[in-house]
Amino acid sequence: MGKMLVYHGSYVEIRQPEIRKGRNTKDFGNGFYCTVIKEQAQRWAKRYRSSVVNVYSALIDEDLRILEFASMTEEWLDFIIACRYGEYHDYDIVIGAMADDQVYNYISDYMEGVITRKQFWALARFKYPTHQINFCTERALQCLRFEYSEEVIK
Repeated sequence: MGKMLVYHGSYVEIRQPEIRKGRNTKDFGNGFYCTVIKEQAQRWAKRYRSSVVNVYSALIDEDLRILEFASMTEEWLDFIIACRYGEYHDYDIVIGAMADDQVYNYISDYMEGVITRKQFWALARFKYPTHQINFCTERALQCLRFEYSEEVIK
């Protein structure tokens, strides 16, 4: 992986990213979530009264433990379910599709036994592309360099 720009949607400028352990479980566990899709970060930011997209250059250290899902696969789904159940993983960075609000609902329905795995894939297959990079460790955060932030106009 070469140098790339990544975006983080927030309500404030974040010059020094940090890993915050939240009450809610997320797709790839605790960490600092970014995306290479600027429009997606803008959507994340628009959830807040004050909307800011932070832009970072990222140079990924190949010595880190990296898990990348090239697409929404059975392994991707199982990993998300494990993380949402609060299971720990030891990856520094996890990259893959995001379970947006609609896909999140499908995952919840699957986890609760409301729909089958086959039904999950039939529903999830037609969603627009998403992307997320979770910087899970302090060492992974060292790959990020703050470039600038910009306010998102609603």
